[in-house]
Amino acid sequence: MKAAVLNQSSYQLEVSELETPKPGKGEVLVKLKTASINHHELWSMQERSIFSQSAVIMGSDGAGEIVEVGPGVASTWIGKAVMINPSLNWGSNPRVQGPDYQILGFPRNGTFAEYISIPVEYVYEKPAHLDFDEASAIPLAGLTAYRALFTRGELERGSNVLITGVGGGAALFALQFATAAGASTYVTSGSEEKIQMAVSLGARAGVNYKESDWDKKLLALAGGFDIIIDSAAGAGFAALTELANPGARIVLFGRTAGKITQLNPSTIFWKQLSIHGSSMGSDAEFRAMLEFIDLKKVKPLVDTVFPLKSIMHAFEWMEAGKQFGKIIIRMDS
Repeated sequence: MKAAVLNQSSYQLEVSELETPKPGKGEVLVKLKTASINHHELWSMQERSIFSQSAVIMGSDGAGEIVEVGPGVASTWIGKAVMINPSLNWGSNPRVQGPDYQILGFPRNGTFAEYISIPVEYVYEKPAHLDFDEASAIPLAGLTAYRALFTRGELERGSNVLITGVGGGAALFALQFATAAGASTYVTSGSEEKIQMAVSLGARAGVNYKESDWDKKLLALAGGFDIIIDSAAGAGFAALTELANPGARIVLFGRTAGKITQLNPSTIFWKQLSIHGSSMGSDAEFRAMLEFIDLKKVKPLVDTVFPLKSIMHAFEWMEAGKQFGKIIIRMDS
Protein backbone atom coordinates (compact mmCIF):
# COMPACT_ATOMS: atom_id res chain seq x y z
CA MET A 1 0.00 0.00 0.00
CA LYS A 2 1.01 3.63 -0.39
CA ALA A 3 1.49 5.59 2.81
CA ALA A 4 2.88 9.00 3.80
CA VAL A 5 5.72 8.05 6.16
CA LEU A 6 7.44 10.51 8.49
CA ASN A 7 11.12 11.02 7.71
CA GLN A 8 12.54 11.47 11.21
CA SER A 9 15.58 13.34 9.93
CA SER A 10 13.85 16.00 7.84
CA TYR A 11 10.44 15.76 9.55
CA GLN A 12 8.77 15.72 6.15
CA LEU A 13 6.18 13.19 5.01
CA GLU A 14 7.33 10.98 2.14
CA VAL A 15 5.06 8.62 0.20
CA SER A 16 6.40 5.07 0.36
CA GLU A 17 5.26 1.53 -0.40
CA LEU A 18 4.57 -0.47 2.75
CA GLU A 19 3.01 -3.84 3.45
CA THR A 20 -0.77 -3.71 3.85
CA PRO A 21 -1.62 -4.48 7.50
CA LYS A 22 -3.67 -7.50 8.52
CA PRO A 23 -6.50 -7.04 11.00
CA GLY A 24 -5.83 -8.70 14.34
CA LYS A 25 -8.32 -10.02 16.86
CA GLY A 26 -11.18 -7.55 17.27
CA GLU A 27 -9.94 -5.37 14.39
CA VAL A 28 -11.15 -4.39 10.94
CA LEU A 29 -9.18 -3.42 7.85
CA VAL A 30 -10.41 -0.16 6.35
CA LYS A 31 -9.57 0.80 2.77
CA LEU A 32 -9.32 4.53 3.26
CA LYS A 33 -10.90 6.80 0.67
CA THR A 34 -9.95 10.07 2.34
CA ALA A 35 -8.17 11.54 5.33
CA SER A 36 -7.97 15.08 6.65
CA ILE A 37 -5.12 16.96 8.26
CA ASN A 38 -4.96 18.83 11.56
CA HIS A 39 -2.72 21.23 13.43
CA HIS A 40 -2.08 18.27 15.73
CA GLU A 41 0.10 16.69 13.03
CA LEU A 42 1.59 20.00 11.90
CA TRP A 43 2.79 20.81 15.43
CA SER A 44 4.28 17.31 15.80
CA MET A 45 6.36 17.90 12.65
CA GLN A 46 7.35 21.43 13.62
CA GLU A 47 8.31 20.44 17.16
CA ARG A 48 10.02 17.21 16.01
CA SER A 49 8.36 15.39 18.86
CA ILE A 50 7.98 11.91 17.31
CA PHE A 51 10.71 9.27 17.53
CA SER A 52 10.34 5.62 16.56
CA GLN A 53 12.50 2.73 15.36
CA SER A 54 9.83 1.78 12.81
CA ALA A 55 7.98 3.61 10.06
CA VAL A 56 5.55 6.23 11.40
CA ILE A 57 2.27 6.77 9.54
CA MET A 58 0.66 9.89 10.96
CA GLY A 59 -2.97 10.97 10.54
CA SER A 60 -5.96 10.98 12.89
CA ASP A 61 -8.94 11.45 10.57
CA GLY A 62 -10.12 9.00 7.96
CA ALA A 63 -13.12 7.48 6.20
CA GLY A 64 -13.45 4.51 3.89
CA GLU A 65 -14.85 1.01 3.49
CA ILE A 66 -14.20 -2.11 5.56
CA VAL A 67 -12.66 -4.79 3.34
CA GLU A 68 -11.61 -7.42 5.90
CA VAL A 69 -12.33 -8.35 9.50
CA GLY A 70 -10.12 -10.02 12.09
CA PRO A 71 -11.03 -12.86 14.46
CA GLY A 72 -14.01 -12.10 16.64
CA VAL A 73 -15.53 -9.46 14.34
CA ALA A 74 -18.80 -10.13 12.50
CA SER A 75 -18.44 -10.44 8.73
CA THR A 76 -21.45 -8.14 8.34
CA TRP A 77 -19.01 -5.24 8.78
CA ILE A 78 -17.44 -5.98 5.39
CA GLY A 79 -18.49 -3.42 2.78
CA LYS A 80 -19.73 -0.84 5.27
CA ALA A 81 -18.79 2.81 4.72
CA VAL A 82 -17.24 4.02 7.95
CA MET A 83 -15.39 6.83 9.69
CA ILE A 84 -12.83 6.43 12.46
CA ASN A 85 -12.81 7.77 16.01
CA PRO A 86 -9.17 8.80 16.62
CA SER A 87 -9.61 9.17 20.39
CA LEU A 88 -8.17 5.86 21.64
CA ASN A 89 -8.31 4.36 25.15
CA TRP A 90 -10.08 7.31 26.78
CA GLY A 91 -10.66 5.37 29.99
CA SER A 92 -13.48 5.14 32.51
CA ASN A 93 -13.54 8.76 33.75
CA PRO A 94 -15.72 10.96 31.51
CA ARG A 95 -14.08 14.10 32.95
CA VAL A 96 -10.55 13.38 31.74
CA GLN A 97 -8.62 10.90 29.60
CA GLY A 98 -6.80 8.06 31.33
CA PRO A 99 -3.07 7.22 31.44
CA ASP A 100 -3.24 4.94 28.38
CA TYR A 101 -4.90 7.54 26.19
CA GLN A 102 -3.52 8.28 22.75
CA ILE A 103 -4.59 10.04 19.56
CA LEU A 104 -4.50 7.91 16.43
CA GLY A 105 -1.41 8.60 14.34
CA PHE A 106 1.31 7.89 16.89
CA PRO A 107 2.27 5.52 18.39
CA ARG A 108 -0.43 3.61 16.54
CA ASN A 109 -0.18 4.06 12.77
CA GLY A 110 -2.74 6.49 11.42
CA THR A 111 -4.74 7.42 8.37
CA PHE A 112 -2.23 8.86 5.89
CA ALA A 113 -2.29 5.55 4.03
CA GLU A 114 -4.43 3.48 1.70
CA TYR A 115 -5.30 1.00 4.48
CA ILE A 116 -5.53 1.00 8.25
CA SER A 117 -6.21 -1.80 10.73
CA ILE A 118 -8.14 -0.52 13.74
CA PRO A 119 -10.16 -2.05 16.62
CA VAL A 120 -13.79 -2.32 15.59
CA GLU A 121 -14.98 -0.22 18.54
CA TYR A 122 -13.41 2.83 16.91
CA VAL A 123 -15.27 2.61 13.61
CA TYR A 124 -18.73 4.10 13.06
CA GLU A 125 -21.00 3.94 10.05
CA LYS A 126 -20.79 7.07 7.94
CA PRO A 127 -23.93 9.23 8.12
CA ALA A 128 -25.77 8.80 4.82
CA HIS A 129 -25.94 12.54 4.05
CA LEU A 130 -22.12 12.86 4.05
CA ASP A 131 -19.67 11.94 1.30
CA PHE A 132 -16.25 10.53 2.18
CA ASP A 133 -14.53 13.93 2.03
CA GLU A 134 -17.01 15.33 4.55
CA ALA A 135 -16.89 12.24 6.78
CA SER A 136 -13.10 12.31 7.07
CA ALA A 137 -13.25 16.02 7.94
CA ILE A 138 -15.13 15.39 11.17
CA PRO A 139 -13.40 13.15 13.72
CA LEU A 140 -10.66 15.08 15.54
CA ALA A 141 -11.89 18.64 15.01
CA GLY A 142 -15.55 17.73 15.35
CA LEU A 143 -15.02 15.80 18.58
CA THR A 144 -12.89 18.60 20.02
CA ALA A 145 -15.58 21.17 19.22
CA TYR A 146 -18.43 18.98 20.48
CA ARG A 147 -16.87 18.35 23.89
CA ALA A 148 -15.80 22.00 24.24
CA LEU A 149 -19.24 23.33 23.39
CA PHE A 150 -21.65 20.85 24.96
CA THR A 151 -19.78 19.07 27.76
CA ARG A 152 -17.41 21.76 29.00
CA GLY A 153 -19.34 24.80 27.80
CA GLU A 154 -22.77 23.44 28.85
CA LEU A 155 -24.46 24.99 25.84
CA GLU A 156 -28.13 25.89 26.18
CA ARG A 157 -30.48 27.10 23.49
CA GLY A 158 -30.38 30.90 23.29
CA SER A 159 -26.89 31.22 24.79
CA ASN A 160 -24.60 33.96 23.51
CA VAL A 161 -21.54 32.13 22.18
CA LEU A 162 -18.23 33.57 20.99
CA ILE A 163 -15.90 31.45 18.84
CA THR A 164 -12.44 32.85 18.25
CA GLY A 165 -10.28 32.29 15.18
CA VAL A 166 -13.02 31.02 12.90
CA GLY A 167 -11.75 29.33 9.74
CA GLY A 168 -9.95 26.36 11.23
CA GLY A 169 -11.65 23.01 11.54
CA ALA A 170 -12.61 22.90 15.23
CA ALA A 171 -13.74 26.54 15.33
CA LEU A 172 -15.95 26.00 12.28
CA PHE A 173 -17.50 22.90 13.80
CA ALA A 174 -18.18 24.87 16.99
CA LEU A 175 -19.91 27.54 14.87
CA GLN A 176 -22.00 24.99 13.00
CA PHE A 177 -22.89 23.00 16.14
CA ALA A 178 -23.78 26.09 18.18
CA THR A 179 -25.93 27.52 15.41
CA ALA A 180 -27.70 24.19 14.87
CA ALA A 181 -28.39 24.00 18.62
CA GLY A 182 -30.10 27.40 18.64
CA ALA A 183 -27.38 29.60 20.10
CA SER A 184 -26.63 33.19 19.12
CA THR A 185 -23.12 32.84 17.74
CA TYR A 186 -20.43 35.47 17.15
CA VAL A 187 -16.90 35.01 15.79
CA THR A 188 -13.49 36.60 15.51
CA SER A 189 -10.99 36.23 12.69
CA GLY A 190 -8.00 38.02 11.23
CA SER A 191 -9.73 37.96 7.85
CA GLU A 192 -12.78 40.01 6.85
CA GLU A 193 -13.53 37.42 4.19
CA LYS A 194 -13.66 34.63 6.77
CA ILE A 195 -15.95 36.71 8.98
CA GLN A 196 -18.39 37.16 6.10
CA MET A 197 -18.24 33.44 5.32
CA ALA A 198 -18.99 32.69 8.97
CA VAL A 199 -22.01 35.01 8.85
CA SER A 200 -23.24 33.11 5.79
CA LEU A 201 -23.08 29.94 7.92
CA GLY A 202 -25.25 31.44 10.65
CA ALA A 203 -23.02 33.64 12.81
CA ARG A 204 -24.79 36.81 13.97
CA ALA A 205 -21.68 38.94 13.40
CA GLY A 206 -17.92 38.97 13.78
CA VAL A 207 -14.97 41.27 14.36
CA ASN A 208 -11.39 41.33 13.17
CA TYR A 209 -9.06 40.59 16.10
CA LYS A 210 -6.28 42.56 14.39
CA GLU A 211 -8.14 45.78 15.19
CA SER A 212 -7.09 47.45 18.43
CA ASP A 213 -10.67 47.79 19.72
CA TRP A 214 -11.92 44.34 18.65
CA ASP A 215 -13.12 43.52 22.17
CA LYS A 216 -15.11 46.75 22.52
CA LYS A 217 -16.78 46.11 19.16
CA LEU A 218 -17.79 42.61 20.28
CA LEU A 219 -19.21 43.95 23.52
CA ALA A 220 -21.28 46.49 21.59
CA LEU A 221 -22.55 43.79 19.25
CA ALA A 222 -23.47 41.11 21.77
CA GLY A 223 -23.47 42.67 25.22
CA GLY A 224 -21.40 39.80 26.65
CA PHE A 225 -21.07 36.05 26.25
CA ASP A 226 -22.27 33.00 28.17
CA ILE A 227 -19.81 30.66 26.46
CA ILE A 228 -16.48 31.48 24.82
CA ILE A 229 -14.67 28.84 22.76
CA ASP A 230 -11.01 29.73 22.26
CA SER A 231 -8.16 28.00 20.46
CA ALA A 232 -5.57 30.77 20.62
CA ALA A 233 -4.78 31.69 24.26
CA GLY A 234 -1.99 34.33 24.12
CA ALA A 235 -2.22 37.98 25.11
CA GLY A 236 -5.80 38.31 23.86
CA PHE A 237 -7.16 35.76 26.34
CA ALA A 238 -7.40 38.34 29.13
CA ALA A 239 -9.90 40.32 27.03
CA LEU A 240 -12.12 37.25 26.84
CA THR A 241 -12.63 37.32 30.60
CA GLU A 242 -13.83 40.91 30.28
CA LEU A 243 -16.25 39.91 27.51
CA ALA A 244 -17.67 37.02 29.56
CA ASN A 245 -21.00 37.40 31.32
CA PRO A 246 -21.18 36.60 35.06
CA GLY A 247 -21.14 32.82 35.47
CA ALA A 248 -19.83 32.27 31.93
CA ARG A 249 -17.71 29.35 30.76
CA ILE A 250 -14.51 29.93 28.78
CA VAL A 251 -13.26 26.77 27.08
CA LEU A 252 -9.71 26.55 25.77
CA PHE A 253 -8.46 23.81 23.44
CA GLY A 254 -5.55 25.43 21.59
CA ARG A 255 -2.41 27.55 21.90
CA THR A 256 -1.82 29.14 18.50
CA ALA A 257 -1.10 32.56 20.07
CA GLY A 258 1.16 31.24 22.84
CA LYS A 259 1.10 31.69 26.61
CA ILE A 260 -1.66 33.55 28.43
CA THR A 261 -0.58 36.85 29.99
CA GLN A 262 -2.05 39.75 31.98
CA LEU A 263 -5.07 37.98 33.45
CA ASN A 264 -6.88 39.98 36.13
CA PRO A 265 -7.79 37.52 38.92
CA SER A 266 -10.53 39.76 40.30
CA THR A 267 -12.39 39.62 36.98
CA ILE A 268 -12.40 35.84 37.18
CA PHE A 269 -13.51 35.44 40.78
CA TRP A 270 -15.94 38.38 40.94
CA LYS A 271 -17.74 37.23 37.80
CA GLN A 272 -17.51 33.62 39.04
CA LEU A 273 -16.13 32.53 35.69
CA SER A 274 -15.24 28.94 34.84
CA ILE A 275 -12.18 28.44 32.65
CA HIS A 276 -12.03 24.92 31.26
CA GLY A 277 -9.27 23.15 29.42
CA SER A 278 -10.55 20.66 26.88
CA SER A 279 -9.00 18.20 24.46
CA MET A 280 -10.59 15.60 22.20
CA GLY A 281 -13.37 13.58 23.88
CA SER A 282 -14.70 10.22 25.04
CA ASP A 283 -16.32 7.40 23.07
CA ALA A 284 -19.73 8.50 24.38
CA GLU A 285 -19.12 12.05 23.15
CA PHE A 286 -18.07 10.77 19.72
CA ARG A 287 -21.32 8.79 19.43
CA ALA A 288 -23.35 11.78 20.64
CA MET A 289 -21.60 14.04 18.13
CA LEU A 290 -22.46 11.72 15.22
CA GLU A 291 -26.08 11.51 16.38
CA PHE A 292 -26.23 15.33 16.50
CA ILE A 293 -24.65 15.64 13.04
CA ASP A 294 -27.11 13.11 11.64
CA LEU A 295 -30.14 14.71 13.35
CA LYS A 296 -29.26 18.27 12.30
CA LYS A 297 -27.80 17.18 8.91
CA VAL A 298 -24.63 19.16 9.60
CA LYS A 299 -22.27 19.13 6.61
CA PRO A 300 -18.62 19.97 7.25
CA LEU A 301 -16.96 22.58 5.10
CA VAL A 302 -14.20 21.26 2.84
CA ASP A 303 -11.65 23.90 1.89
CA THR A 304 -9.19 22.10 -0.41
CA VAL A 305 -8.49 18.56 -1.59
CA PHE A 306 -4.96 17.24 -2.20
CA PRO A 307 -3.74 13.86 -3.47
CA LEU A 308 -1.68 11.73 -1.09
CA LYS A 309 1.47 12.45 -3.08
CA SER A 310 1.05 16.18 -2.36
CA ILE A 311 0.42 15.86 1.37
CA MET A 312 3.26 18.25 2.31
CA HIS A 313 1.67 20.91 0.08
CA ALA A 314 -1.50 20.42 2.12
CA PHE A 315 0.40 21.16 5.33
CA GLU A 316 2.00 24.22 3.72
CA TRP A 317 -1.50 25.46 2.89
CA MET A 318 -2.55 24.90 6.50
CA GLU A 319 0.53 26.66 7.88
CA ALA A 320 -0.25 29.69 5.70
CA GLY A 321 -3.62 29.94 7.47
CA LYS A 322 -5.62 30.52 4.31
CA GLN A 323 -8.13 27.71 4.73
CA PHE A 324 -11.80 28.05 5.60
CA GLY A 325 -12.81 24.50 6.39
CA LYS A 326 -10.99 21.21 6.41
CA ILE A 327 -8.09 20.19 4.15
CA ILE A 328 -8.65 16.74 2.69
CA ILE A 329 -6.25 14.07 1.42
CA ARG A 330 -7.58 11.63 -1.18
CA MET A 331 -5.89 8.27 -1.44
CA ASP A 332 -6.93 7.45 -5.02
CA SER A 333 -5.85 10.67 -6.75
